[in-house]
Amino acid sequence: MKLHFQRLLISTVAVLTLGVISPNHEIWTNLQPKDDARESDFRASSKHELQLGLENSIFERDYDSVSSIENILFTPAKELAYLKFGSKIGPVIQPEFDEFIFPQIEEVISKTVLSFGGLDNRRLFIAEKPSGHYSEKIFHVTDKNDGSDLIRFHVRTEKRPQDGYFYNFHYHTADDGFTGHHSLGDIYWSKNTPPKWLS
Repeated sequence: MKLHFQRLLISTVAVLTLGVISPNHEIWTNLQPKDDARESDFRASSKHELQLGLENSIFERDYDSVSSIENILFTPAKELAYLKFGSKIGPVIQPEFDEFIFPQIEEVISKTVLSFGGLDNRRLFIAEKPSGHYSEKIFHVTDKNDGSDLIRFHVRTEKRPQDGYFYNFHYHTADDGFTGHHSLGDIYWSKNTPPKWLS
């Protein structure tokens, strides 16, 4: 159990710091007692499994080191959504986002991946940092080979008379030149003006 907790701690720090603090740093070796027989096995496996450098940030993952759609697309997509929400909006809308909106985002991404014959045929990654203020952009799914966007995920703040403010989550696709508006759902904020994104 302790070993699993240490691995979770190491991977969490590596992801949150984008590899600035690497798992082979001396602080991690001091977490285990010196006489622990698993120490050498732990060092070898954690170096192989958990080492993330700056070149493998959440914005562009290396296909050689990560093999699943979960790690390549879903995890960075959720991380960027949370980044856009910030500390003021996030705690309020995150439960509804996780339950209703994000499963639909995963479905849209999965269908796109399948339409191209899987990740082996098309090198896709999550691009673009989310925009702040009241701009809509959350992230884009991009083809690594030619740099073209395939899907653009956005959220728009809407004021509805007598109802208040809602967040409308939607996406645009390259199939129609990004002109179509495909709704994923709405999350209610309140009647008060919402804070800016990234705040």
